[in-house]
Amino acid sequence: MKLSIRHETHYEYSAPLQYALQQLCLTPQANAHQEVQSWHVNAPGRLYAQRDGWGNLAHSWSMARARGARHVYRGSVTAHGIVQTAPAPLLVDDLAAPHPALYLRATALTATDAALAELGRAHLGGRGVGEAALLALAAAVAARIAWRGGATHVGTTAAEALALGAGVCQDQAHVFIAACRAAGVPARYVSGYFHSPQAQQLASHAWADVCVDVDARRWLSIDITHRCTMDERHVRLAVGPDYAACAPVRGVREGGGDETLRVRVLISPPEP
Repeated sequence: MKLSIRHETHYEYSAPLQYALQQLCLTPQANAHQEVQSWHVNAPGRLYAQRDGWGNLAHSWSMARARGARHVYRGSVTAHGIVQTAPAPLLVDDLAAPHPALYLRATALTATDAALAELGRAHLGGRGVGEAALLALAAAVAARIAWRGGATHVGTTAAEALALGAGVCQDQAHVFIAACRAAGVPARYVSGYFHSPQAQQLASHAWADVCVDVDARRWLSIDITHRCTMDERHVRLAVGPDYAACAPVRGVREGGGDETLRVRVLISPPEP
C-alpha cells in the first residue's frame, strides 16, 4: 500500500520563549516492511541528524533568544512523505542494533507488578513464543485495557493502566511489553502510523515488537489495539524500550509560560 503522510506539530506560548531543544523521531526507515520513497522533516531551526542508541534516525534542533526578548513564540515541526508498505510482520535486526536482551530490562513505564507478571505467565509461560500465543496475549491486553482517549497521559505506567482498565494504544503496548518481559521474552515499543479512514484517532499509533528468535535477532510485530500482526496499514517510525525512549517529538525549554500544542496527522493514498 502506498501512503502519503503529513505529521504537523504546532506550538504557541503565552510568554517569551528563551531557549528550546528538541529531538525528533519522525523519520521512517526502509526495511522488509516498508520502502520510504520520499521524506522531509522541517523545524524552526537547523536540523542535525544522528543515529540514536536504539538504531532510530533522529534529528535535533535548538533555538535561543536574547534575554529580555518580548516576542511570543509560535512555530511548528512538520514531517511528510510517501511510504510504500507490505504485510511483512517479521523483521530481522542487523548486528549494529542493540542486542535483544536489552529489551528484557524494565523501564519506569514498563515496570512489572504481580498482575502484569501473571498476565505474561498465563499466555507465554511454557508455551514458547509463537504467533498464536502472542496474538492471544494481545487480545487479552486489549480486553483488559479498553480504548478510551483522555483516561491516561504520557507518564501513565503499564501497572497503572492495567489497574485502571482503560487507556490508549500507548498503554496497551506498555502492558503487552511488560507482560512479555515478565515471561522472559524481549519486547520493544514501536511508534508509527496506522491508516484507517474509519478510525482517524489512530493515525498516530503504537504497537510492539517481540523477539521470537534471539540468536537470529528476528522480531514479530504485534498490534495490540487491532489484535493482529503488522500489515500494510502500518508505517514504522521508531523503536525503543518504551514511549519515552522514542517519542516522535520530545524536548526541553526555558521560558514560554503556558504552552498550547496542536498535532495533526493526515494519512491517505497519494494523489495521482
